[in-house]
Amino acid sequence: MAPMFANSRPIASAQTDAHHQLATRVARHLAEPFRKPIGEVSRRALDAALASWQAAGGAPLILDAGCGVGESTLRLAQAFPDYFVIGVDQSEKRLTAGKDWWQGALPDNFVWARADLVDVWRLLQRDRIAVSRHYVLYPNPWPKIGHLGRRWHGHAVFPALAACGDYLECRSNWPVYIDEFAQALALVGRPARTELWHPAQPMTPFERKYQASGHPLWRCVSEGPAPQ
Repeated sequence: MAPMFANSRPIASAQTDAHHQLATRVARHLAEPFRKPIGEVSRRALDAALASWQAAGGAPLILDAGCGVGESTLRLAQAFPDYFVIGVDQSEKRLTAGKDWWQGALPDNFVWARADLVDVWRLLQRDRIAVSRHYVLYPNPWPKIGHLGRRWHGHAVFPALAACGDYLECRSNWPVYIDEFAQALALVGRPARTELWHPAQPMTPFERKYQASGHPLWRCVSEGPAPQ
């Protein structure tokens, strides 16, 4: 990936600790089924991606949730050659942008899918698709106090997200997001740890830019059978 300017500002927020309504929000989402209809575009895209996975032999599956331009998908496919990676993003523009920043041949153990993650997580949970490793890398932090419901751990889809992947990892340059993510996982019965993260090789353009800008990077990791 071509270098980026190291000019990213640290996240500014009036919120300096986990949101006081996090536990209430997660409990409500656990108690109330998420009734939003599944989008047909997402269903078809996921079906096609899963068909490619099966055609490739059904290796252990990795989900790269919110893959953007797809660099993280390629890095994961390269790092885990015995797995198959599905990178999902809602933006056709990002997924179809040129990949001239990638050196060498593309791996053959991945596919990109243009779909809404809110649909994808629920479909994977509904159909009991076994995901071995699940990555949520640098999601929009929505740092305003009133934006808790827009963060993935405050969204109604979170129980389905948390049920995806025996290994689940989320990364951010905002420690509050990572702390909340870990607390939300614990609330759904999924222990997690948080830690400072120093990538030897950045996996996404955001990770590269934040690191170059001198931001501390954080990650939340949960290992073990995903709750159903």
